[in-house]
Amino acid sequence: MQRLSAYAFAAFIGFAGIYAGASAAADPHLTPDTSATLERISADSLRGHLSFIASDLLEGRGTPSRGQDLAAEYIAAQFRRAGLEAVGDDGYFQTANWTFAETNLKDFSFRIDAGKEHLNIPANQLSFSLPHALALAPSAIVNIDAGNAAALGAHSSATLAGKVVVSDLPDFKSMPPEQAKVAYLGWQAYNAQLAKLRPALLLIVDRKQPKGNAGGNGRLIDPENSGETVATVPRITLHSAQAIQALDALRAGGGERVSVSVNVAAPVERAVKLRNVIGVLRGSDPELKNTYVMVTAHYDHLGIKDGVIHNGANDDGSGTVSVMEIAGALAGMKQRPARSIVFMTVFGEELGLFGSRYYGRHPILPIRQTVANVNLEQVGRTDSSEGPQLNNASMTGFDFSDVGTIFRKAGKLTGINVYKNEANSDFYFARSDNQALADQGVPAHTLCVAFEYPDYHAPGDHWQKVDYANMAKVNRMVALGVLMIANDPVAPKWNTANPLTRPYVEAWRRQSSQ
Repeated sequence: MQRLSAYAFAAFIGFAGIYAGASAAADPHLTPDTSATLERISADSLRGHLSFIASDLLEGRGTPSRGQDLAAEYIAAQFRRAGLEAVGDDGYFQTANWTFAETNLKDFSFRIDAGKEHLNIPANQLSFSLPHALALAPSAIVNIDAGNAAALGAHSSATLAGKVVVSDLPDFKSMPPEQAKVAYLGWQAYNAQLAKLRPALLLIVDRKQPKGNAGGNGRLIDPENSGETVATVPRITLHSAQAIQALDALRAGGGERVSVSVNVAAPVERAVKLRNVIGVLRGSDPELKNTYVMVTAHYDHLGIKDGVIHNGANDDGSGTVSVMEIAGALAGMKQRPARSIVFMTVFGEELGLFGSRYYGRHPILPIRQTVANVNLEQVGRTDSSEGPQLNNASMTGFDFSDVGTIFRKAGKLTGINVYKNEANSDFYFARSDNQALADQGVPAHTLCVAFEYPDYHAPGDHWQKVDYANMAKVNRMVALGVLMIANDPVAPKWNTANPLTRPYVEAWRRQSSQ
């Protein structure tokens, strides 16, 4: 099939109609070179990449796993094919030498007793964060409302010694955004305070089975910051609705007579090499080429759970292949953008944003010269739980900086409505890989088509369910937005009028003063 001309391509994606009758060709951002670049982004190419990245061969790309290593090699090969500059410590790889502590389920037992009533809970209904072996004889439970600061204040290390604290995980998703943020900070403070009181175990009741269940039978240990991954208080999370219902019945009927006994062997530790994959498209301006716009996604998923592969096509295979596709398209431009563009896929998001946090602590390119980051998360499926999301993309923290305004303009030129999702924008800002760079002061946001969708964190998240035509359109919008930032001599800035940006503004000022 013949390639479309730049003018035909502009008509194809509806520039003229979207731009209120104005000629798209008149827009300075849509040069013939740029239009030809956007044309190179192909639904078929995205389908081809994702059918491999989300195939059973890669076994769900768990962190760590052979499947994840295969994915990293594939991504690096695509960066090499595009001619990106390799800037890692090992070619296109930034390597973290960590330890993986796998939960040892040999001779495992977990039992709840209430008088003559007993409840044995299998390991596949639990997830674990245990720094060591745990052997608890029947230990009394103490019910504490994590959302009530006074409830924990009534206890001391003496009253909780040898006890099992039982707390519900707050249902952040059902709360209004501001309430959810307060509740999330409260939950973190609760855990920090509980760590000082050192009960025998924290049993978390997860009634919504949220993202925290991912990879629940092991933990990563960062030798530089082990406190980030090892809980001072051993924690076990209960996810099964049936088991939670039974536990509630025992708690209601047994009161103080309810006890928990646990036996978990010491974790089995092994050294692992975890890799971010990174390449750079060097800019053309003598000065601005030493500043950077970052395009990121996480290439890990849940791996194999209960013997079933979770392929994670949308989460976040879609973001991963978008990074590759956009890199290939922009690398073919006749006129390179003024700033350099960094393309990176990171490990360990599902376990706690580990790959992006590692880069934040060990930046390959200077943070103070990194002007913006757009992170791509779940951009393939349009069957959102909030309704169809055709031609829509939401940006987290939309009004935290002027990055949102830039991408909204790019969306108008490419037929994508870039908007603030009032229910999710602020809440999810801190729950994806943009957070690591935002913490360093970089205006960083995540773009998402569907925050929640059928098969989210389930085995059915397959590549065949992705809307590739819409995904290609979203990719064109992202590519254009990145070019707008890369060619603008004025870097994006945080919105200092928004009180939620205060820590990021302060981090940016610290970076600027160095």
